[in-house]
Amino acid sequence: MPSARPRVLYVTDLAYQARGRRYCDEDIFLTSRLREDFDLALCHPRDAAALMEAFDGVVVRNSGPVLTHQEAYEAFRKRAVAAGTRVYNQLSGKADMAGKQYLLDLSAAGYPVIPTVDRPEDLHRLPDTDRYVVKPKLGADSLGLRIVPAAGVRDLVDGDVLVQPCVDFAYEVSFYYVDHDFQYALYAPRPDRRWQLEPYEPTSDDLEFAGRFIDWNGIDHGIQRVDACRAPGGGLLLVELEDLNPYLSMDALSDKDRDAFVRAMKASLHRFLAAPRRAVTPT
Repeated sequence: MPSARPRVLYVTDLAYQARGRRYCDEDIFLTSRLREDFDLALCHPRDAAALMEAFDGVVVRNSGPVLTHQEAYEAFRKRAVAAGTRVYNQLSGKADMAGKQYLLDLSAAGYPVIPTVDRPEDLHRLPDTDRYVVKPKLGADSLGLRIVPAAGVRDLVDGDVLVQPCVDFAYEVSFYYVDHDFQYALYAPRPDRRWQLEPYEPTSDDLEFAGRFIDWNGIDHGIQRVDACRAPGGGLLLVELEDLNPYLSMDALSDKDRDAFVRAMKASLHRFLAAPRRAVTPT
């Protein structure tokens, strides 16, 4: 007799080494709790395409940067879209899931984003600074990111990288969402220690800022992280909108907040797996 519990394929790379974070601990915890509601199996991202048809849905979590398995990831996306597989997060994300082009688009549209360009002739649009951040359009987890002096930046702008001013920010703060619902916020009081995070109590203005990007992205089912920095003028600027497999830094949460997040994720997954299948237009 078939199980009445939804079957979930949980995609993760437990061996992935990240600077300052232990991705595997987070996924070990999350899967231990999700098993309370779902029949669940773990697999490496390179195996997801071959295994997913046996499950009601696929959850992509701490699978590491797709640059390390780009071909396998593209095959997974193509196969999932063709089969109408329920993938969580939904594959329609417009942010990091699709590369860094969104930073250019949002910057051009006047959103509160760190000013970003990708052409030498547009460098004049950036604030004057002694240093610039140069990063690949398809980068992730700081891979390929460089900080360069102003005198050398023009030679690096080749259409495949983004250029931003090196902002002297007060701190970085991240806002974590399940579907469109805010869950918690964490910040790094010391800019030189990005992953030494502490709980952060957001203001209504902070949540309005973060919510604009969640609404813009339009993912109905999934987990997103809005990364921002507190600029010298006091306002927030978007650093990144992670909509593929955001690390959640759950080790910085209290037991109560971890439990609340798990409840929200379970409820979201139940809604997602029970909803009618819809065609997805991938980014």
